[in-house]
Amino acid sequence: MIETERLRLRTWQDSDRAPFAALGQDEAVRRFLGPPQSRAESDALVDRITQTRAHLGYCLWALERRADAAFLGFCGLNPAPAGTPIEGGIEIGWRLAHAYWGHGYAREAALASLDWAWANLEVEAIVAMTVPANTASWGLMERLGMHRLNDLDFDHPAVPDGSSLKGHIVYGIDRPADRPFVNQIPG
Repeated sequence: MIETERLRLRTWQDSDRAPFAALGQDEAVRRFLGPPQSRAESDALVDRITQTRAHLGYCLWALERRADAAFLGFCGLNPAPAGTPIEGGIEIGWRLAHAYWGHGYAREAALASLDWAWANLEVEAIVAMTVPANTASWGLMERLGMHRLNDLDFDHPAVPDGSSLKGHIVYGIDRPADRPFVNQIPG
C-alpha cells in the first residue's frame, strides 16, 4: 500500500468493482477512452490489473481517499501496451471518477506512483500516453515533469481505424539523478 497525505493506493477489493463499473459508464470519463464499458468488461479489467500485480508486484492500484475511504478510481503503473513503440516500458496511468476531478488527486497519486517506481523498480524511465485532444491528461504529464517524446507517437493498435482516438502521443520521465536504483534484495 502507498499512502500520501490524502490518498491510499492499494490492492483491489471486490467492493471496488461496482464503483469502477459506474466509472466505466460515465461519458465524461470515457470521452478520450472510447465507448462505455459493460460490467463484464470492467470486471475483466480489474482481473487483469490484479494479475499484473501478482506477476510484477505493481499495477494500476485502486485509489481511495483516506478521510472517508471513498473509491476514486485508479492510478499506478502498467506494462506499456504490446504492438506500440513503448512496448517493453512501464507506463504510468490514472483514471478517476468525474466527481473527483480538479482536486489534485491524480497528481498526488501519480507522484506517489513515480516515487514508488524509483524506489522499487530498476527502470531508467517511465512513459505515459493519451490522445492529443486530452489536454487535461497531457497537462498533468507536464506538471509531473514528463516531456513529450514526439518520435514515439503512434496509432494505437487496439483502437479501430478511423476513430478520432486512434492517434496517441507519448510523454516520458527519466529516473531522477538523485534517485539511483539500489537493489534492495540481499545477497
